[in-house]
Amino acid sequence: MSTTVADTDELGIAPELSAFQQRILAILAEEARYGLAIKRELEAYYDSEINHGRLYPNLDDLVEMGLVEKSELDKRTNEYALTENGHDAIAKQLSWVFSRFVTDDSRAQEIKDLVNAVQ
Repeated sequence: MSTTVADTDELGIAPELSAFQQRILAILAEEARYGLAIKRELEAYYDSEINHGRLYPNLDDLVEMGLVEKSELDKRTNEYALTENGHDAIAKQLSWVFSRFVTDDSRAQEIKDLVNAVQ
């Protein structure tokens, strides 16, 4: 099934995000974190080292897009938090994926089971 212009308009900025950036938003959805904590979560997900040169430019891009807020914890450490726009981007992306994945009652139940497993 192809994506129509209307679908893309409804998704807002979500289609412009890389998978890496989407993972960062998902990590920050749980709670605000400093850069190295985000890096550790990504390394656990990808099961490989994440270079600072990859992480911080992506965080800066997300801040510039208004999806993440950056604040100073101390002179050396920044904290990153998901904004409402970041929350909306995740929700819209999930909605789009679910709308394509859920094709019958069985798949709908799979999604319900996944949600129940994390509650």
